[in-house]
Amino acid sequence: MKITRIPVALEGTPFILFAAFATLIAALLDNVAVTLIGMAITSFTLYFFRDPSRVVPDDATALVSPADGRIILVEQVVDDRYLKARVQKVSIFMNVFDVHVNRVPFPGQVERIVYSPGKFYSADSPRAGLENETCAVVLDGGPGRQMAFVQMAGLIARRIVCWAEKGDVLRKGARFGLIRFGSRVDLYLPLELRLEVSMGQRVKAGQTILGRFDAV
Repeated sequence: MKITRIPVALEGTPFILFAAFATLIAALLDNVAVTLIGMAITSFTLYFFRDPSRVVPDDATALVSPADGRIILVEQVVDDRYLKARVQKVSIFMNVFDVHVNRVPFPGQVERIVYSPGKFYSADSPRAGLENETCAVVLDGGPGRQMAFVQMAGLIARRIVCWAEKGDVLRKGARFGLIRFGSRVDLYLPLELRLEVSMGQRVKAGQTILGRFDAV
């Protein structure tokens, strides 16, 4: 029997219940204005923590987006933190209206998790990439397919959640974490990957193809 999954991230439950409880109290006290505000906050909280199902492309060479949002950076850089190599960097900015559950862009085994405490500059600013709090998953997707995907805190986003652990074998499109209340995900990708996205493009986690590797 197929199990029905409630399309809301579990980490959002405390926020949703608190907003709903406060709204109920206001309603019992006949405070119409506060009740209406509470209903709006509860509805937005439910909307923010939504976790819709996604259809992952059936293409073994495709690398999919780890986040919903807008691409704000596509460039080649020398990565001296995660892969120690020249790579292609893609940054995806999530605003408060985007789905914030993050998904695995490519199948492979987790080599290590790199957490770095930091500051909380706006996630779409140049300083964010250098100084903000981050949590990186370094993934071995096979020969020539090592990559890193990095969750980054932002001005409002102060809580990074990463469920992946060292040694985990991850499948493409699987949920691996979330960032609360708007932020960004950076990808450090091999030069061999043929990127198929551009600046300003809107993408969906687990669904939009960012690029393809040559078939093995």
